[in-house]
Amino acid sequence: MPKLNNVLAVILGGGRGARLYPLTKMRSKPAVPIAGKYRLIDIPLSNCINSGIFRMHVLTQFNSVSLHRHISESYKFDVFHTGWVQVLAAEQTPTSEGWYQGTADAIRKQLFQIQVVGAEHVLILAGDHLYRMDYAPMVAHHIAKGADITVAVQPVAKDEADRFGLLKRTPDGRIVNFVEKPKTPEAQAEMVSREDPERPFLGSMGIYLFRTEVLVDLLTSHPDFDDFGHHVIPFAISRMNVSGFDFDGYWQDIGTIRSFYDVNLELTRPNPAFDLYDAHRPIYTHSRFLPGSICSDTRLKDVLLCEGCVIEGGGEITHSIVGVRSQIGPRTRILDSIVMGADYYERTNSGSPLGLGPDCHIEGAILDKNVSLGAGVVIRPFPRGTERDAGDYVVQDGIVVVPKNTVLAAGTHIGPES
Repeated sequence: MPKLNNVLAVILGGGRGARLYPLTKMRSKPAVPIAGKYRLIDIPLSNCINSGIFRMHVLTQFNSVSLHRHISESYKFDVFHTGWVQVLAAEQTPTSEGWYQGTADAIRKQLFQIQVVGAEHVLILAGDHLYRMDYAPMVAHHIAKGADITVAVQPVAKDEADRFGLLKRTPDGRIVNFVEKPKTPEAQAEMVSREDPERPFLGSMGIYLFRTEVLVDLLTSHPDFDDFGHHVIPFAISRMNVSGFDFDGYWQDIGTIRSFYDVNLELTRPNPAFDLYDAHRPIYTHSRFLPGSICSDTRLKDVLLCEGCVIEGGGEITHSIVGVRSQIGPRTRILDSIVMGADYYERTNSGSPLGLGPDCHIEGAILDKNVSLGAGVVIRPFPRGTERDAGDYVVQDGIVVVPKNTVLAAGTHIGPES
């Protein structure tokens, strides 16, 4: 394996994250909680640490305070370790006064900080994907092929071809064509790279490994290239050695409320596709000193239950996630829902206790952090495709999302009939 101390990881902190609203109303996309106790940014950072890459930049811009706090509190290397996680926030400089205009522009505006590290290669990662990957084989492939750029690629099924940027690859692994989300059968037929009839295409995972000098030259010579997928990679394919590295493990882009909802609830099933319990490659996060959860006379089925919770008796929780510090009152039923929990145990500003009151019925919903529901609140899902912003709640693709710090009065009813 190559020396990974020659690799700098740069994780893109994301922009406004409009498709994940209202979860991104008060935080950036990589700071969105996942699986009850983690945040999305923990995934690429953990992958880097587990791969032996210990120098990491995180580029941030929008609603970044909570992300900065999480990173600073969670990822601390000791004084004898050469590793670090450094946040690079968008800023005005003598040479640049604007915000990041895209993935490539974000890297361009931080080229000085990237070059100072002196790494031979730069690994560019997204902050909103769920997957577990050892980057060392990708680096080894990159060096063995003498590649200028290596793109991580994954097999794509026929019925998903219009959702991905598809890459055409020769038998020796070189990428020779790229099409962003081709819609017509003719355009898709030209991008077949695999003999598998069910998954004949290769899709970009948004993971790029550059030789540092190539990255610097591309971004400084072409100041109009704002995005890697739309500008940099298509330009480089016909002019440089761009290689494709195969990855056939679990990988999900969590870019919408529907995908966020589905991916989270999949984790509650026995033997889910993504294994949180890998002892050799754990997902790291902020250390919390919380007691074990108390569950009194409540029926649980397919529940991902996190620490520090108090669940009173007589209720039922099915196919749901119960996040850290959740407090759930007696006789409350939760079905097909994500309860993110709370940041603290105190009462809200209105004097209501945090968490869910007695006799609530919550179904097909996402309750963000520090939500307070009075007694008898009922939430039911809307038909798929329904979109609504009602202030105290938002409906995205039929899923009811209650924003962070919201207080719903006792007896509130939310659903198609309301």
